[in-house]
Amino acid sequence: MEENKLNIRLSMMDEALRQEFIRIIAGVEGCHVYGDDDAGIADLLIMQLGDKPEEEFNLVYQAIKTGAARKIFLTSRSIKPEVLIEAMRAGVNEFFSQPLKADEVRSALQKLLEKKQFVKTAAGKKTPGKQGRIINVLGSKGGIGTTTVAVNLANSLQESDRNRSVALMDMNLLFGEIPLFLGLQPTFDWSEVAKNIYRLDGTYLMSVMSRDDSGLYVLPSPARVLEDVRINPAIITTLLQEMKTLFDFIVIDNGQSIDDLARSTAKLSDTLIIVTLLSLPCMINVKRILETFRNFGYPAEEKIRILVNRYQKRSLISLEDAGKTVNKPVAWSIPNDFQNTMAAINQGKPLSVLNPSAEISVAFRDVAAELSGGGARKKGFFSWR
Repeated sequence: MEENKLNIRLSMMDEALRQEFIRIIAGVEGCHVYGDDDAGIADLLIMQLGDKPEEEFNLVYQAIKTGAARKIFLTSRSIKPEVLIEAMRAGVNEFFSQPLKADEVRSALQKLLEKKQFVKTAAGKKTPGKQGRIINVLGSKGGIGTTTVAVNLANSLQESDRNRSVALMDMNLLFGEIPLFLGLQPTFDWSEVAKNIYRLDGTYLMSVMSRDDSGLYVLPSPARVLEDVRINPAIITTLLQEMKTLFDFIVIDNGQSIDDLARSTAKLSDTLIIVTLLSLPCMINVKRILETFRNFGYPAEEKIRILVNRYQKRSLISLEDAGKTVNKPVAWSIPNDFQNTMAAINQGKPLSVLNPSAEISVAFRDVAAELSGGGARKKGFFSWR
């Protein structure tokens, strides 16, 4: 077994197809194809489906159940919709039609290599007493831009230092929208981790996460109502503790819930950001949230920060008035920029990619700089506070 390589096992009935895969894989540096006598769990199993793929999926499910490989690619001459749907249900990572397109195979292999190297690097950086920081973003009310704040804050943390490892996790239990904000089409979500919590480690976790162009890793929420998976605080705690060993920052979009799951993430949070607008209903909710956490006894008062979204300088409620109302000063404010924000959401891009010089983009970079210990990024939107 090659520890420093992507170890691949081929399961092919067609010898010509097997040789074609071997030739393609040989062109990707860092890959190793197992021989017939090689033992051990492969990083990747590439399987060929024959003339009756619907019947042969039993072999796929068996490979997944037994842990024969950490990731599975399939190839078949049949590209019927029902075959593709079954592949998705089985948790297959890639599906290659025949004849093969070498560029598609190489690209998929390269992505796996990057993930494996990331895990190895992250594991090598682990030191006792030094773990990643959890930034928990909680909305005081629905529809106030909590996901916008979480996505752009995580993006700013990643873009400000490419050597930094940042993860973004969606804790909205019903149809979270983070993938839409980043133009991603994830294969897995954290319900997949919950179903396989017994095999959770860095390699497995990285295999189910998506990655955007900036290097930000994303663990989305389920895209459907869960009936077969029970998520409990113990599972979320285990998941976050593992993520802390791999990432410098984990940003959580917690929506506006304070249920048992949200409470478990609040306990682990290094910073809890309460997102609000300068409106009376939001201020009342912020006050109630603060009182709730004070009654819980966690997180510590100094870990809770208030962020005003869609801030307008001529608002009827000033930032100072808001602080007095909730008995806690406002830490940050993000300017109201409907045009750029909606354009970014509709195009599936972070604000810094759509318009890096916009005041709202600068504001998110300043918040990220302060949270990462860099202080104010430069004299600008927050310098007067």
